[in-house]
Amino acid sequence: MEKFDTLTGVAAPMPIINIDTDMIIPKQYLKTIKRTGLGTALFSEMRYRDDGSENPDFVLNKPAYRQAKIIVAGDNFGCGSSREHAPWALLDFGVRCIISTSFADIFYNNCFKNGILPIVVTPEQLALLMDDAERGSNATLTVDLASQTVRGPDGGAVHFDIDPSRKHVLLEGLDDIATTLKTETGITGFETKMSAERPWI
Repeated sequence: MEKFDTLTGVAAPMPIINIDTDMIIPKQYLKTIKRTGLGTALFSEMRYRDDGSENPDFVLNKPAYRQAKIIVAGDNFGCGSSREHAPWALLDFGVRCIISTSFADIFYNNCFKNGILPIVVTPEQLALLMDDAERGSNATLTVDLASQTVRGPDGGAVHFDIDPSRKHVLLEGLDDIATTLKTETGITGFETKMSAERPWI
């Protein structure tokens, strides 16, 4: 998994509450188990018209936000079904960080497993960051995970809290398997000891 240290990029404003996983990646795209190629389907029901053409009113279709790496969103982001395709689609599009006042638990957990940083802020902090994000091409934010800050284009900073273990896995780029393998020596030692003490197992 790619390490997450400092991210500087355009932030797309999505002041919508209850953005669910079906909005993020509709059910018809769930047939694949590949983590790549889903970026084009991200928010497809809002990004595209019925004839397949782009909806020019949708934020990610606007020139200033086509390369957005950060989303500043309304409350309860990622609610709905537990599909892991949702963070896959966000990551494939290029989004590495989502900022909201709250997240659905399963989506929140899936973000960390896929190298995406979900940041929880207060409503007051969200209002400030949403204002920054609405500046179009000037909507550049810098997210520093080590110092746990989000810095806006004017230099103002917002501090956020994060569980130390989750922070560690993102800084080190560790998925669940890589985290387990960090203790491989201990696991091997335990298995060897158990085999000697209890050979019937």
